[in-house]
Amino acid sequence: MNFDAWVAIDPFRWRELGCAILCGLIIGLERQLRGKPVGIRTSSLIVLGTYIFITASMAVATSVSDPSRIIGQVVTGIGFLGAGVMLAKEGVVVGVTSAAAIWALAAIGVCIAVIDPFVGIKLSLLVVAILYGVDLLEEYSSLFTRGVHTKYRNWRRNGY
Repeated sequence: MNFDAWVAIDPFRWRELGCAILCGLIIGLERQLRGKPVGIRTSSLIVLGTYIFITASMAVATSVSDPSRIIGQVVTGIGFLGAGVMLAKEGVVVGVTSAAAIWALAAIGVCIAVIDPFVGIKLSLLVVAILYGVDLLEEYSSLFTRGVHTKYRNWRRNGY
């Protein structure tokens, strides 16, 4: 067995696999450094798993099957995973941003499989810009910290 046959992983490509892991690392690092759920490992596995599901479904597609239906199933499954990171504490729901990040991670995995891996990298950077940028806006102006979010911020500041 030659080296090329040994490293071949058809229908998957090493470039896309590496890109999926990198995209998960980009977003997961932001979440992990802030002490939020869904860190580097989880994020990388979500993007990688989504890429694998979509690519495998396209590989086994026939003229009478619709591989795009797998995307809908991935979205449904990811929704359950996202629900698992949301909690209610004293009437305040936490983890919604992490749940939304999980959906974005899965969408990036789909883009890597269907469109282009570099689109996935750009989208990952956009997600981090949103996560970080909104925090900057919240610190800059009280207009962005109304309602439940204000209660949660005060709850954390008081040491509870």
